[in-house]
Amino acid sequence: MSKPSPVGTVMIAAARAAGRSLARDFGEVENLQVSKKGPADFVSNADHRAEQIIYDSLTKARPGYGFLMEERGVVEGSDKSNRFIVDPLDGTLNFLHGQPHYAVSIGLEREGKLLAGVVYDVAKNEIFWAETGRGAWLDQRKLIVAARKNTEEAVLAMGSPWVGRGADAHRLFAGELGSLTPVTAGLRRNGSAALDLAWVAAGRFDGFWERGLKPWDIAAGIVLVREAGGYVEEIDGGDVLETGNILATNEPLMPKLRERLRKAKAFMGG
Repeated sequence: MSKPSPVGTVMIAAARAAGRSLARDFGEVENLQVSKKGPADFVSNADHRAEQIIYDSLTKARPGYGFLMEERGVVEGSDKSNRFIVDPLDGTLNFLHGQPHYAVSIGLEREGKLLAGVVYDVAKNEIFWAETGRGAWLDQRKLIVAARKNTEEAVLAMGSPWVGRGADAHRLFAGELGSLTPVTAGLRRNGSAALDLAWVAAGRFDGFWERGLKPWDIAAGIVLVREAGGYVEEIDGGDVLETGNILATNEPLMPKLRERLRKAKAFMGG
């Protein structure tokens, strides 16, 4: 098997440390202090504790690197070439409802390009990691995206807009569902984009799409999918880290899914 580089090892250790904190808080979820950042957008002291652990761990190991973090925002580093992109708790809503499907997500961007990613499924104790040129791995098992070629055989993950996203976002999502539901084996909405992408890399899902995500939701997962032989595109052809409109799947399914999503948007007047 391939082994992670020194920086990859540091990222995995930071994710595990944050995961231990989240696991303790998950057992006491009813006692957490929770605040609301926006409609259906919550943050708890569990998020802040996990983010602090990651920040301290990575800063100690790579003191010059910058950060883009969900709660803390942009932290400039003296090394302008390297930046960690961190979501300390992806799947916060699941977490706060006692649903054991949430993750720590850490990506590394170097010279503006995604280089490495770690997604830690805390409840299942699964570490997904990938580095450019080293492949994608689940612990010691090499990951390869599913090989299905027909949408009729495919199970897709997706994210849906929530309250506060606006009528246009909900109408577009309804159109996308109407386009893909009749031609796929099944659709799943699990509530963690980081894990959805990790599961695409592992072949558990044949594809994933969602609109309006943030860089910390998807940075690590993008590296995982690409290193597992998959493809990641911005749905409408832009920059996926800027828009957060992501489609991830294998090579045969990409043009078929992309066409249906784009046609749905055109039909809905997008």
